Amino acid sequence: MKKTIFIFASSAFGACLPFLLSAQERAAPKENPALDTVSSDLSGLQLNDVHRLELEDAVKRRDYKHAEALLVEEAGRDPNSVRAAKLLVMAGGMFFLDGQYLNAAIAWKKAEAIAPLDDPSKFTLAMAYVKLNRRDWARPELEKLAADHPQDPLYLYWLARLDYDAQNYAAAITRLKKVVELDPKMMRAYDSLGLCYDYLGQSNEAIKHLNRAVELNRLQSKPSPWPHVDLAVSLVSVNQLTDAEKHLREALGFDLRLPQAHYQLGRVLEMQGSYQEAVQSLKQAIALQPAYPEPHYLLGRIYHRLGEDQLSKKEIAQFQELKKASEAQPVANSSSLPK
Repeated sequence: MKKTIFIFASSAFGACLPFLLSAQERAAPKENPALDTVSSDLSGLQLNDVHRLELEDAVKRRDYKHAEALLVEEAGRDPNSVRAAKLLVMAGGMFFLDGQYLNAAIAWKKAEAIAPLDDPSKFTLAMAYVKLNRRDWARPELEKLAADHPQDPLYLYWLARLDYDAQNYAAAITRLKKVVELDPKMMRAYDSLGLCYDYLGQSNEAIKHLNRAVELNRLQSKPSPWPHVDLAVSLVSVNQLTDAEKHLREALGFDLRLPQAHYQLGRVLEMQGSYQEAVQSLKQAIALQPAYPEPHYLLGRIYHRLGEDQLSKKEIAQFQELKKASEAQPVANSSSLPK
């Protein structure tokens, strides 16, 4: 028994870990900048009729592998031409849509060595670097875009997201305040502001900005669950559990498959003493994301309270194993990309 109690004490930080989520992890599913790099007008690629129709069909069917192969093969016919650059730019977009972020970055860098990239390609290249967990590569790309377009809040917003990832919350807040000046209706900026203030321990400021994010989110055609989840976490920190539960259930109404929402609902239910309901929420989080460590930790704590020591030890062991695996994940090798 003493060993189990020691494990809980040493892992007490685990309940808050999911909300140190990176820009990559927090990106809304509908954010897909590669769509701006994949043109429906293929005339500039100078394909023959057979290959043009073949590419159009592959794109329409979302057969990205076939489109990638065709574009790369065509670019290889005259690899230093402006035409090759155009083919590689579109190939980069296909690779990004296909989740092949390193290949996407390589394609865009090869294209850039021939001719300057357009702004959508530069931005999506930065997003590929974020996906590769190479924010040090993404930052200079975004800084150049922000310098060229000082009135565009998008690039400042993403620079702030990188500051957030680096836990440089003061710098992120400075940028985000500028973002909401440029675009007072950018829901994501208010959401990020709330998170920054929350990590600085300024709960009132956090809740104020997260409430604004929630208001704007409800006006979206496809609302995101994240502002409600983030607000719930801040409300928990000031012991407003009833309101936190309400926002988590609203978040699940927007996306029933978001494991973080189920996990946080499990946290709130546990704090309210509704252990069986909490167990169900945590099991749902695990079912949706088997590699998610924190629900196992909290399940272990609940089972311990319920006197289920074998189940408790099993969940804590699983938590520790998953945490170790997640911390060992590699990042892209800096030698992988052409300079």
